[in-house]
Amino acid sequence: MERLRVLLLGGGGREHALAWKLAQSPRLEWLLAAPGNPGIAGLGMVEPGLDILDGKAVARFARDRGIDLVVVGPEAPLAAGVADACRAAGIAVFGPSAAAARLEASKGFTKELCDEAGIPTARWARFSALEPARAHVRAHGAPIVVKADGLAAGKGVTVAATLAEAEDALEALFRAPGAEVVIEEWLEGEEVSVFVLADGTAALPLLAAQDHKRVGEGDTGPNTGGMGAYAPASVFTPALEAETMARIIRPTLTALAARGTPFSGVLFAGLMLTAAGPKLIEYNVRFGDPECQVLMLLLESDLLDLLHATATGRLAGMTATWKPGRALGVVVAARGYPGTPASGGVIEGLEGCGATVFHAGTRLEGGRLVAAGGRVLTVGAVAPTLAAAAGTVGAAISKISFADALWRRDIGWRELAREGKGDRS
Repeated sequence: MERLRVLLLGGGGREHALAWKLAQSPRLEWLLAAPGNPGIAGLGMVEPGLDILDGKAVARFARDRGIDLVVVGPEAPLAAGVADACRAAGIAVFGPSAAAARLEASKGFTKELCDEAGIPTARWARFSALEPARAHVRAHGAPIVVKADGLAAGKGVTVAATLAEAEDALEALFRAPGAEVVIEEWLEGEEVSVFVLADGTAALPLLAAQDHKRVGEGDTGPNTGGMGAYAPASVFTPALEAETMARIIRPTLTALAARGTPFSGVLFAGLMLTAAGPKLIEYNVRFGDPECQVLMLLLESDLLDLLHATATGRLAGMTATWKPGRALGVVVAARGYPGTPASGGVIEGLEGCGATVFHAGTRLEGGRLVAAGGRVLTVGAVAPTLAAAAGTVGAAISKISFADALWRRDIGWRELAREGKGDRS
């Protein structure tokens, strides 16, 4: 069996989940993460000094250490061309080229591709100045969606219920020099997160999950990077998966290949399930956070096999198998998130809490684990039912001591209602 040395780029909850699953592979020789976090450090080595946005530095670092596979966790290194630099150095890398990563780096690029390929999505317009954008929202009314055109760490979106809210969002976005904004029609329906591995030719759909973006219970308050997720999402039926692959995913992959920029990595489609069928909200070019955490909890297959096959163009014929049951993950954030979060609070009680805990915004300070970011932990569990998983996670969080903790107690509420009615269709 070929043993592999893996370099994982990133230091959040998504990367801890990937490291946790990679560490279970019999093919793993050793794992090195940059910058990593205290949770990842318990699974392998960490290198906090590497600049993961510098493609040449990453490729040189990987070559010097005999790395067989680089796994890029977050979007910023992909947009910066880190995967390109690794490929140019002859190093296998899981993650798309900078050209293909424009699917996430520019919402306008994705919308133009959708128009060209006939992919169903919301009606849209792009603006580079405040006054024309303001006139557009006034002409179309609310509700309406305002998005920063570039990377925004999952927080550059405002679903404006009123014109005043839309105009406030526009004013905030246009304070940045050179800002561009995409304005979309509001779509009615239920959102799902769909993940597909692609190696430039073959495509392998994974489970669909459902994220909870709003900071407050009942889906209230500002958008965040995600306050929790569950999988699988039963509302995304096999028929909807087939329709999505045929009308959204495969046309996207075909269009990118035709441009000479084939997609290799994981394609994350945020969909709205409307009365007219699934429509694309946006693409991301990496695993979602916190969706990745619940997917890794459920994945039965060897993750290293899947990522290496994707990176080396050998995905055709591969399958992904999943554990039975449902997975649910709740993000424990620091009070003040998504604004200015509290930091430095001591975290205790993780050992023996009864659930799987993935670190995101944590650091070691004087030998003690403290909060060091907005989203601090993701606490997850797998159970035969979503209600049982939610109960396990809730009991675990109650055992974790963290003075500035903030979390939602209603993650999975739509699915829990369906489950309570016996609706798993």
